[in-house]
Amino acid sequence: MSDDIKEDYRRHVLRKIVFISACLVSIIAIIGLACNVGQSLSLMETYTLIYNHITGVTYPVRSPTWWQDYFIWNSVMPRIAVAIIAGTSLALGGTIMQSMMANPLAEPYTTGIASGACFGAVAAIVAGVSFSTIAGQYGIVTNAFLFSLIPAFMVILISRYVDASPATLVLVGTAISYFFNAMVTLLMVTTDADTLQAAYLWQVGSLVGVTWADVPLMLIVTVLCSIFIMYTAKNLNLMTLGDNNAKSLGLNVDQYRTVCMLILSVMVASVISFTGIIGFVGLVAPHIVRLVIGSDNRFVAPASMIVGALILLVADLVARTVSVSSEIPVGVVMAFIGSPIFLLLILFKNKGYGEVY
Repeated sequence: MSDDIKEDYRRHVLRKIVFISACLVSIIAIIGLACNVGQSLSLMETYTLIYNHITGVTYPVRSPTWWQDYFIWNSVMPRIAVAIIAGTSLALGGTIMQSMMANPLAEPYTTGIASGACFGAVAAIVAGVSFSTIAGQYGIVTNAFLFSLIPAFMVILISRYVDASPATLVLVGTAISYFFNAMVTLLMVTTDADTLQAAYLWQVGSLVGVTWADVPLMLIVTVLCSIFIMYTAKNLNLMTLGDNNAKSLGLNVDQYRTVCMLILSVMVASVISFTGIIGFVGLVAPHIVRLVIGSDNRFVAPASMIVGALILLVADLVARTVSVSSEIPVGVVMAFIGSPIFLLLILFKNKGYGEVY
């Protein structure tokens, strides 16, 4: 019997290693394909250019190779970096919410973060702030970031005075979302057509126009928050058992949930302030991981981050290549990809979430 258990354990570990390795290899392949769009280069030449840039190799100014290197590192790689960071952040946020709420339908935007950020961005755009200047772009980002934190703090504050159960938090977040959505609608129906278009394009989520200057804040916040979640992943496992069971096992449920919500809010806000609202990443990625490697959040959290990065990279690649006339916003592509994946996962829920929720 012990030999059978050991063999099952080895197979389980091997499945995790193969799955994560396959995702990492896929990410590397997608990066090569993304850099190759619009370039007359082979994949090997593309990887060689990337490697040479990292190692400090330079080319004669304005030579064909110099232009190829310039295009890759100033137009494509910032998008790839932002897509990876955004994918990892949103996927980790989904893992946190689904475990913390013990609800497979929870996602990073459940507390109303997205609606708050949307109101902040639209309010800035309607007020006359434009994406055409650096100051204007960061004015919109700052406004979106600040307003995205308001719903999270409101949920945390209200939970101090009412029952802080997962169901209550979801209901409070939904109510706050409807309020901010109504405010956004009010702003959009009272503005002109050009402003309306700019506001709408921000809402659907896009990686167009991101630069290396957008990366540091997202990267630092995501790394710090990820470290905390990895370190306390065993507490997330307890949260999936329900509040009463988690408390009986010694976890201060209310305190830990509050800390997780603060971390989730700051992490997700730092991403969507730059990219707009990109859906389905935080909902789908944890489901895929749990379906393949099980429900232990010590493994689900890092694996979900990798899968989230992969999904968003694929969506961005499709957004850049599927249309000849104009680029489709990555948020739209993500909805087309995420919704059928989610429906398929529902069909196999007895192999994944059925063990936990």
